[in-house]
Amino acid sequence: MNRPHDLLAALARDADPGPFALVRREGAAHLDLFTGTVRTADRLADLPLPDGAAGPRTLALVPYRQIAERGFECVDDGTPLEYLEIAGHAPIALADALAALPQAPVVTTGAAFDVADEEYADTVQRVLAEEIGRGEGANFVIHRTLRATVQGSPLRAGLAALRRLLLGERGAYWTFLVYTGHRILVGASPERHVSVDDGLVMMNPISGTFRHAGATPDRAALLRFLRDPKEVEELYMVLDEELKMMATVAEHGGQVIGPYLKEMAHLAHTEYLLAGRGSKDVREVLRETMFAPTVTGSPMENACRVIARHERSGRRYYSGVLALLGRDGAGRQTLDAPILIRTAEISPAGELRVPVGATLVRHSTAAGEVAETHAKAAGVLAALGLAPEAPAADPARAVRNGCSGSARLAPHRDPEQPLAEDPEVRAVLAARNTSLARFWLEERVPGTTRLAGLTGRRALIVDGEDTFTGMLAHQLGALGLAVDVRPWQRAAPLDGYDLVVVGPGPGDPGAITEPKMAALRALLADRLAAGLPTLAVCLGHQLLAGLLGLPLHRREAPYQGLQRDVRVFGTSRRVGFYSTFTALADRDRLGTRYGPVELSRDPADGAVHALRGPGFAGVQFHPESVLSRDGLAILADVLGHLLARPALTAHGPADRG
Repeated sequence: MNRPHDLLAALARDADPGPFALVRREGAAHLDLFTGTVRTADRLADLPLPDGAAGPRTLALVPYRQIAERGFECVDDGTPLEYLEIAGHAPIALADALAALPQAPVVTTGAAFDVADEEYADTVQRVLAEEIGRGEGANFVIHRTLRATVQGSPLRAGLAALRRLLLGERGAYWTFLVYTGHRILVGASPERHVSVDDGLVMMNPISGTFRHAGATPDRAALLRFLRDPKEVEELYMVLDEELKMMATVAEHGGQVIGPYLKEMAHLAHTEYLLAGRGSKDVREVLRETMFAPTVTGSPMENACRVIARHERSGRRYYSGVLALLGRDGAGRQTLDAPILIRTAEISPAGELRVPVGATLVRHSTAAGEVAETHAKAAGVLAALGLAPEAPAADPARAVRNGCSGSARLAPHRDPEQPLAEDPEVRAVLAARNTSLARFWLEERVPGTTRLAGLTGRRALIVDGEDTFTGMLAHQLGALGLAVDVRPWQRAAPLDGYDLVVVGPGPGDPGAITEPKMAALRALLADRLAAGLPTLAVCLGHQLLAGLLGLPLHRREAPYQGLQRDVRVFGTSRRVGFYSTFTALADRDRLGTRYGPVELSRDPADGAVHALRGPGFAGVQFHPESVLSRDGLAILADVLGHLLARPALTAHGPADRG
């Protein structure tokens, strides 16, 4: 079977054509037809990737429940990790596929969301108040599912929906149908999760949703959207979260490229591209990046707990990935994995599911997030006959107008999609980078930011369940330290380290009997008592402030994903906050049992942004965040205080003697 005609001929005979996948990747003038045998695996590491000729080897359907491989919480619905062991691969011209795929409309009955609009709105309010409002994280994605029953052949309905997506949707990274014999997945995913090609690892955070009904968005309304602080901050937050993942899978972390505008049939998004060199097995890359913050939240581990608390059912394949694994001509591993969103699942009995979620941030409104779920589902629902179709687009121009190709750094732009090229649109997008950290925006040359005297010195970062610690490790490493990262549960032993960093994490620092808070407080108390160099970041800073006798306060308006100019030990700095709690003080100096402490306070409310004393320091913000334009310089100053070493000037490292 190497043509869509063969599929249709089998269906006309009421025969099962066997497992297959039809995939159109971004900008391609053809579809790839993959055939083979479907098997199941328990773990991502069990996916086969044999040696041999170049080409695709395995197409895996990775369900959300695989997040348990990382030790994260989920509602386990038993959805299997299925994969197609590819035996046949043939290209099909787009025009030929469109001519052969069924044109009859899809007919369904009983369509309804499993969570009604009013109930979903109530959930949004609870998450804003009980999770973001209490310091559990910066943003969370909560999903709901439209359910219906397909009339007639489910596979024929899926192929008809694929045809309509190829014609009617634009801007998709992958447009696809996968049939395993047990299920059909058909969709048009806008978002690359992760790819690996020639050793280049790439991720593609997309966030911010502009809803429109026309073939082209209204320019004035789009510009208002692009300037909306909620939408800007939402993209920054997922950018930071995917930089955390890149810190794990790329040798020097990720370089930020963009932002760009992505236009689709019913909506538009904003996006960045992240790129970095790595050498990990692609299955390990998949495991370490489960799953995108754009469909889960941040920080990731606690986002999974929040999802489990507020969603009343498992996610099945929603927010997982469709992963194509293979080898290139030199035998190197390749990976291309779109996120499973804007995707319908159809069972052999005709049961239809279309899951969709909205990203909840501190600026969210219940009505706005309800509307966002409808807009995100619109493309797939239109292909299934459950929503109005968008104005027709020429399939030959249905090119993703963000970043094209798994190994390209420069974006491909379609000149017939003018808003992406509009000078003011491009200027507004480019302006988003003016206050971001150059450390993450520019290609980093090892050694150029190294501080004299730090070679051979070691630092341990204790992770409080926020993998910002991976980014912090890259920055401290760029300054010259050799860095290890350990989870708070296994922080010991601390011998042999010149510096211990008690890192960020979610939770209420006032809950001092909670295991994590108790363990981190005890670690900090021991370090203070011994006078050993210690840096505390965000949650660590709050716990340090508590040990120093400062009161802690929960902000009415959380500082989640907020960028501010603040005074840090006499110098104005641009930094990024991810916090709900803060320490308070009414003076700039404090006498403690551990010696005098200097405080950097907000003059308006007394919030303590930073503190330092003999052998210790704390910062409430995240110097490692892409929001912290001056983060590297702040860390250099802190190291100078804690380790009596040089500070970073505006022009690079300089020895202070």
